[in-house]
Amino acid sequence: MASLSGQQRLASARRIIIKVGSSLLIAPQTSKLRCAWMRHLVTDIADLRARGCEVLLVSSGAVAAGRAMMGVAKKPVKLEEAQALAAIGQLQVASVWAEAFAEKNQNIGQVLLTLADTENRRRWLNCSATLTNLLQMGVIPLINENDSVASDEIRYGDNDRLAARAAQMAGADLLVLLSDVDGLYSDDPSKNPDAEHIALVRQITPEIQAMAGGASSNLGSGGMTTKLLAAKIASAAGCATLIADGRENAPLRALQEQANCTLFLPAMKPAQARKNWIAGTVAPKGNLTIDAGAAKALLQGASLLAAGTIAVDGQFGRGEVVCIQNQQSEELARGMVSYDAKELQSILGLKSQQIADRLGYEARKAVVHRDALALSEPIGK
Repeated sequence: MASLSGQQRLASARRIIIKVGSSLLIAPQTSKLRCAWMRHLVTDIADLRARGCEVLLVSSGAVAAGRAMMGVAKKPVKLEEAQALAAIGQLQVASVWAEAFAEKNQNIGQVLLTLADTENRRRWLNCSATLTNLLQMGVIPLINENDSVASDEIRYGDNDRLAARAAQMAGADLLVLLSDVDGLYSDDPSKNPDAEHIALVRQITPEIQAMAGGASSNLGSGGMTTKLLAAKIASAAGCATLIADGRENAPLRALQEQANCTLFLPAMKPAQARKNWIAGTVAPKGNLTIDAGAAKALLQGASLLAAGTIAVDGQFGRGEVVCIQNQQSEELARGMVSYDAKELQSILGLKSQQIADRLGYEARKAVVHRDALALSEPIGK
């Protein structure tokens, strides 16, 4: 049975992405980073790591930190000024996080993303591989939008949706959006004392969307509307979302101790969401024909290897969806291919250990990995 409280979800999640906004990182009185608060959050994250949970951290604050360092009182109007301030502040933000994690003997790796990185399929795959490998190395990815190079046309402008896209890339099962409110309310609680707290959202309906206001803070750019958009993106990827109050020290511990929050349930599990997307691709970019042995292995849950692939048809790039068929031209599956058409044509029938010699570089073992493969309906069904 699905966990129906935020506390249960936090306790059961195996891969969590935590997003921290500028309004939490920057003290409004001094405009400086809340270093003590950051260390408390790092302690919370270390506790999650100790129980075997993988964690990714999305941290805003680069522009706000740059403003503080340069004595700029107001949010910049010109994009060029914001980009320069981000370049100044990003180093400081990352440095404080690195020092705090070092106290827990925890390494972090900085990953700066733009909207284009999450929209272009090849770049999406490269980013996904980077995040996956960092986690496999026991490193916590520290993610932010690359504000110093992103323009209005190619930027998110808020890290809520960026965090949701990162959750997709990493295959996370829980996204935690730490905010200056303890979740979703039926109305603005600062204006309506009778507003009801919403603890559980099974589906984001127009009625739920109407509860969100458009306000944002002086420091940050994400209001409740962007958080609902993030929850919607995450849900479609099979990732639950928690919106919780992060203002006090040790906010994750407070969550575990029954602090208020709003839980948005996912539409399905992450792996199934990915497979559904693959299976629903209307126009695969090409066809792969495989031999009988590979077909049998595929139907038993194995990855597709070059050794069992006997023909390639079509022009496609790495990461695009192709149709996989048997020698009778019957569709068996669809999957995201690990090679482009030209590369794959050159390695047909080769064993895994022979591929690197043929291509001249270290190759991927699977042509289509089983995690990126969706079996088609049986013939005649």
